[in-house]
Amino acid sequence: MSVDLQVREPCEHAALPTELVPVDAHVHDPSGAYVGKILVWTDRGATLAALEFAWVTDEMPTSLPTVMHGRLSWPS
Repeated sequence: MSVDLQVREPCEHAALPTELVPVDAHVHDPSGAYVGKILVWTDRGATLAALEFAWVTDEMPTSLPTVMHGRLSWPS
């Protein structure tokens, strides 16, 4: 499940090596069980292009998780 985003031109693009942003964004359900992670995609490494919920449960979710069910941290 994902949400695609588009930034209007003109915009400046950074010289980053990848389109997948290295974030650690695990998603847990209200009981604390791990149910997936959020992937952050950029366009040419600079502008936000999409947010993707990569779930690990048997059933596809019907909506993106709320912020209260996620934890975002930058890798060291």
